[in-house]
Parts: sequence; C-alpha cells; structure tokens
Amino acid sequence: MSELQQDSYENMSEKQKNKTIWSVITASSLGTLIEWYDFYIFGSLAVVLSTKFFPADNPTAAFLSTLATFAAGFVVRPFGALFFGRLGDMIGRKYTFLVTLLIMGFSTFLIGCIPSYETIGFMAPVLVLILRLLQGLALGGEYGGAATYVAEYAQPHRRGYWTSWIQTTATVGLFISLIVILITKTTLSHDDFDTWGWRVPFWISILMVGVSYIIRKNMKESPLFAKAKKEGKTSTNPLKESFGNRYNFKFVLLALFGAVMGQGVVWYTGQFYAMSFIQKVMNVDSAQVDSLMAIALLLGTPLFVLFGWLSDKVGRKPIMLIGMLIALLSYRPIYDKMFKSVNLEGKVVATNGIKESRTSKIHDKIAGDSIITYHKETNYTDGFKVKKDSVVHWSAVATPVLKDSKPEVATVSTTISINDDTKWLLVFLVFIQVVFVTMVYGPVAAFLVEMFPIRIRYTSMSLPYHIGNGIFGGLLPAVATYLVTTGKEAGHAQWYLEGLWYPIIVASVCLIIGLIYLKNKNNIKD
Repeated sequence: MSELQQDSYENMSEKQKNKTIWSVITASSLGTLIEWYDFYIFGSLAVVLSTKFFPADNPTAAFLSTLATFAAGFVVRPFGALFFGRLGDMIGRKYTFLVTLLIMGFSTFLIGCIPSYETIGFMAPVLVLILRLLQGLALGGEYGGAATYVAEYAQPHRRGYWTSWIQTTATVGLFISLIVILITKTTLSHDDFDTWGWRVPFWISILMVGVSYIIRKNMKESPLFAKAKKEGKTSTNPLKESFGNRYNFKFVLLALFGAVMGQGVVWYTGQFYAMSFIQKVMNVDSAQVDSLMAIALLLGTPLFVLFGWLSDKVGRKPIMLIGMLIALLSYRPIYDKMFKSVNLEGKVVATNGIKESRTSKIHDKIAGDSIITYHKETNYTDGFKVKKDSVVHWSAVATPVLKDSKPEVATVSTTISINDDTKWLLVFLVFIQVVFVTMVYGPVAAFLVEMFPIRIRYTSMSLPYHIGNGIFGGLLPAVATYLVTTGKEAGHAQWYLEGLWYPIIVASVCLIIGLIYLKNKNNIKD
C-alpha cells in the first residue's frame, strides 16, 4: 500500500471503511476457507483413506494409522507458524499467505493422485505423510496472516465482529468438504467411489485455489502494517522479539495455556471427534453421518459472528471460558445419549426383515483355500437397517467340512442406517457441541491479535494458536479413538466415553489458568 493509499484509508468515513473491510474479508475468507477445505478433506475421508494407503488386513490399525497421518499435519503447524509468521512480520501479510495458499492447494491435489498401497506398497503412506506435512506447514502460516490482515483493517471497537468472519471459515471449510464428498458419493456408484471417486474432492481443490490466488493477488497490504513499514517500525528479527523477550513470551504462554489450548480441544471434539465417533464407534452409515454433520455445521456457523460481536461488548474472556466450562460439563451426557440412540435392544425385526448371503473368493496366496464373506441385512419396524459382513478363511485341506456348513466367523464391519427421528436427534446433539465451538472460537482471533504489537503480531499470535489447535486439538481424534479402543478391549462398562477424558482434562486445565491469569481487556493498543 502506498503512502497515498495509506492516508486515504485513514481519512475514510466509517461507511467507506465498512465497505473496504467487506472486500478485505471476502478475499481473505475465501482463501482461508479453501485452505481449511484442503486440510480437512483428508480427515473427512479418513475411513476411506485407511483402506487405500495402508495394509487392509487390520482395519482398526489402518484407521488409527490414517488418524496419526492426519494428526501429523497438525503437529507441524507450529513450525509453519514460526517460518511464515517471521516472513509475514518482515515482508508483509499479503505475500506470505499467497505462498501458503499455493503450497496447500498443490499438496492437496497431489494426495488425490497417489497410487494405492496395493499398487506401490509402503511408498503410498510415505508420500501421503510428506504431503500432509506440507499441508500442515502451509496452514501454520495461513491463519495468522488472514486473522492479522483483517484485524488490522478493522476498527478496534468492532474487531471481534470483523475477525469472527475469518473464524467461520474453518467450520465452513469442513462443511463444504462434507458436501463435496456427499455429492460425489451420491453421483457415483459405490464401487466407482471406492475405486477412484474418493480422489475427486482432492482434485477439485486445485480449481478453487486458482480462483482464490487471482483474488488475493490483487489485495493491498494492511494499513497498519504499511504504516509501520513506512515509519521503519517493523521487526528485523520477529522470532527473537517474540520468544526471546521475557515480557512478550509470557503473553505467548498465557495465550496458549489460558485460552487456545482449551479452545483447540473443544473445536475438534465438537466437529471432528463427533463425526468420527458417530461413524466408527456407533457404526452409522457414512453418508448419513456426512449429511447430519453438514446440517449441524450449517445451523451453527452464524453463531461465530454472534459471539464475535458479543465479545466487542462484554470482552473476549468470559465468552471463551464459559464455552469451555459448559463443554467439559456436557460432553459425557451428550456422547452417552448419542451412543444409546442406536441401541438395537428392544427393536422389532420387520416381517421377512432378515436377508443373508455369502460370497467366496479364492485366496491370493494359498492354493486350495478361499475367503468367504457372509452378508446379513436386518430391517427393523422403526426404519433402522443393520448390515453386517463377516469373514472366514476357509481351509479345504485342514477343515474338510460339509458343503453348506458354516465355520466360526468374525464380524469385520457393521453399518447401521438410522431413521429420521434418530438423525434429527444426532443433528441436535452435534449442534449443541458446535455452539460450544462458536463460543470459544468466535472471539479468539481478536483476542490473540490484541495481545501482541504490530511489529511481531503475525509471529507471536500464530505460534500459540497452532500449538493449541494443531497439537492439543489435532491429536484429539487419534488419542480419543485409541482410548476408546483400549477401553473396549479392557471391558469397561462405558468404554465408548473413554475418549472424552482427553478434551475434558485439557479444557479444565486451560479454564483454571484462564480464570486466574487472563484479563478481560486489550493488552496492546494499536
């Protein structure tokens, strides 16, 4: 932004500034939304990807490996925050998140091009991991740039409201990823989607990135950064000033452990873990899960703006901490209700409601042996439908049995199709969790921006945000799924609730620190 442009912005009327910031928000949000879409399409397809990029002989281990790869993208986000945050504070916000957009877009597209595990073996998960790490690095630099850019255009007394629009992009990106997957699934046959159709959502991203790049390329630098640069007040070493200065580093730690750590686990519990829980623990049909999640997210998204606006009136601290408190007190009752909603006990099987069949496949490696899959479909009078597939390795040499006899088999998959009443109950229960998400996430961008001075803002706010969300939040699906699996194997009565201990404990620690040390006012004045 030139000096003339800078001066003209400062002299604009309130109405003109509002018009300008809407164009800024549109350009920033579109790019950020696409990056979130790219990042989360992997998680939305985790169940399918586990069968494509990992050995298929142990479905649980393959799914956990996929979640671990998904989590790897979160773990490297703080490194992206450091690298791109430093660039953003030295050369500018605009050019930095142009680079992150391109890295994210091409990484996502290439994930959709990687051959399956059956084709190239262990190179498949290795390549996926590398691209997933690049996605994490890119997102580490994207969010801080977009939030800072919008905040530096916003009037200070409306900063919570304006930055809350950026906060909607994460949930909208997840929503769009679910919609794209749902459309792809319904357009293609089951076999086509399983064979190649799952790649389509990855390929689509390259088109969206191209459009966003053109829009962002025409954006100007933020007025506050442009002014600081003109006056020679930008930092020559943002990393040292952010983390080598004890006073500033104290606020970095406070932002992380007093707000963002808890916000991260609430965000991922209410959206990603909810989706994983309904699909993998409750065994609900994946298309129904995508549909009900999309509805809940669509209903909840406007609340980001509501709570961002409210934070301008009452402060950021009370809204974020109240959201954490209600969430950690509510999770166990909510997930208990969700799990029991698909309980089949007491349900009545419809007349002629049971269908059974079997298919046989010659074993690939053992001559004379075969793999037999038994299919059972049960229809209930209330509209529920349960499909179970069971597999047995049939050895003709070791087990000479009668033609129609059935050896002991192991259930390898169960899919439950729910009725409309149960679907809307689950929509409501997920929506309640999204409300918690909007309370903790809506004001957090303004909260972080206001903690740090312009010269090191991009770097200082990005690191706690991406540690809180990338590590504490991003590890949640994998850690929670592991806890559920071990709880089930140990025979715990409520094994399905074991995964919730992770977000409850983390949010509780954050809540206590935030209550004691956070102030409900700006730390830095522009």
